[in-house]
Amino acid sequence: MKIAVVSRDEKQLSEIGRLLRERNPSDEVSTVSGTLDKLAGITDLASPDVLVLDQPSAEGGDLARLERLSHQYPRMAFILLCQQHSPEFLIQAMRAGVREVLASPVSAGTLFPALLRIEEKLDSHSQANGKVLAFISCKGGSGATFLATNLGYALAAQGKKRVALIDLNLQFGDASLFLSDQKPVATLSDVCRQIHRLDPSFLASSMLNVAPNYAVLAAPEDPAHARDVKPEHIDAILKLARRQYDFIVLDVGRSLDAISIRALDQADMIFPVLQTMLPYIRDGKRLMGMFRSLDYPKDKIHLIVNRHEKSSDIKLGDLEAAFGTGAFRIIPNHYEAAAASVAQGVPIVKLAKSSPISRALQEFARSLAGDEAPASQGWLSRVLQRT
Repeated sequence: MKIAVVSRDEKQLSEIGRLLRERNPSDEVSTVSGTLDKLAGITDLASPDVLVLDQPSAEGGDLARLERLSHQYPRMAFILLCQQHSPEFLIQAMRAGVREVLASPVSAGTLFPALLRIEEKLDSHSQANGKVLAFISCKGGSGATFLATNLGYALAAQGKKRVALIDLNLQFGDASLFLSDQKPVATLSDVCRQIHRLDPSFLASSMLNVAPNYAVLAAPEDPAHARDVKPEHIDAILKLARRQYDFIVLDVGRSLDAISIRALDQADMIFPVLQTMLPYIRDGKRLMGMFRSLDYPKDKIHLIVNRHEKSSDIKLGDLEAAFGTGAFRIIPNHYEAAAASVAQGVPIVKLAKSSPISRALQEFARSLAGDEAPASQGWLSRVLQRT
């Protein structure tokens, strides 16, 4: 948990900081000497989970500032420490969003139970269990990264879903380039090296925001840093991400190792991506055999046929017969639009909305999100909308 303490009294500030660090050494505690004005520059990513304000001044505008903060950061909890307070002050504090008012100087006996109540409340608000969707290539060049990144964008573009993409291709991952030309501020290996700091704020600040509700945790920039990532780190990151996002899309790459298997174990749905060519089918059958040896249930595995051409020598029915299962999704081939999307680092749904790939991905996203497809309009409705 991330806790900020603000006090004009240096001695009190030091004592409160000491108590908080003793309570839970894994909490990230920052102390600010002065007034609430010192927090004016905080960003959404750096905002604390809990703000402890010692000796607030109603006349000095502290409660008004707290109220603005509560609107700006609705998940932030406030603890006020006061030597004395009137009923009118308590009412003002409650209106400002404060739910814990404690006596100052504060003791561990009163501060710790208040923090426990806040932790329980934060946990109860974070019970939403996001779905983990893992994309894995049956063979190099299948287009798994393209589909993973663009499906994530299609899910987020609906406006309701919070989506994270984690690039688990640890040696040569480049998923972020499919979505943005920005350089990631941090990578998966950076998070794993500081796993003791893992909390919602730290995870969010380590991700590249490619849309208002779509963020990417990039693969290590240096392949040598792949060794910093351990299976237990994947467990911790996914456990937290499930509480923060509606969908977590994993670009697993192609290799099966301790890291990728741990991620696949955690996934709700696994999407092996292949094309209707013999090398893909051969390697795809090998991969499906590996999944059987890992005891993955059949309803966890969903074949994706990418770059499908109706004129292909290998028909869809032949492919499905070879695997003994139907294709979950068929993504049509539209090379020009896909190539332009990758070259520009712009999601295809944004760059080429009318592309058959975009339409297939939007339908894919709607099926996962449980949303109905938009009703088709007649010619009269379209004419009336233009007038």
